[in-house]
Amino acid sequence: MCPIRVHWHVKTNYKQYWRVKITITNFNYRLNYTQWTLVVEHPNLNHITEVFSFDYKPLTPYQSKNDTGLFYGTKFYNDLLKEAGPEGNVQSELILEKNANTFTFKEGWGFPRKVYFNGDECMMPQPDEFPGLPNAAHTNLITVPKLALFWLLMFLALP
Repeated sequence: MCPIRVHWHVKTNYKQYWRVKITITNFNYRLNYTQWTLVVEHPNLNHITEVFSFDYKPLTPYQSKNDTGLFYGTKFYNDLLKEAGPEGNVQSELILEKNANTFTFKEGWGFPRKVYFNGDECMMPQPDEFPGLPNAAHTNLITVPKLALFWLLMFLALP
């Protein structure tokens, strides 16, 4: 069971980069986490360019594949997870480079596959449950200019 909440927020989508905000919130009122680790499995971690507020180390058991990373807090930020509730949280942002051949936000690709906090696996929703944008926007058949034109023609047609 994961004793905390890990919020992974796709914050900004630039042309060549994208930005993610990670928030870790402590909900365990009996424990404080001063020495914590967060392991994230994501297919784009091999394109990470910058990490703010957390320390980062890639975990590469297979040299050709870097999809798992270890995040841990610096001394000042670790102290913030001592408290439980909304005040007990730490945040960081990541900047990841887009690979034109493999990058997409479709089907939950922007979110991690697995997350572990201090060795405990945090439950992640299935990729088909991730939020997504519809394929097409709803279009209204009756628009204001069409309605105005209709009433103008009706007015002119009156004897």
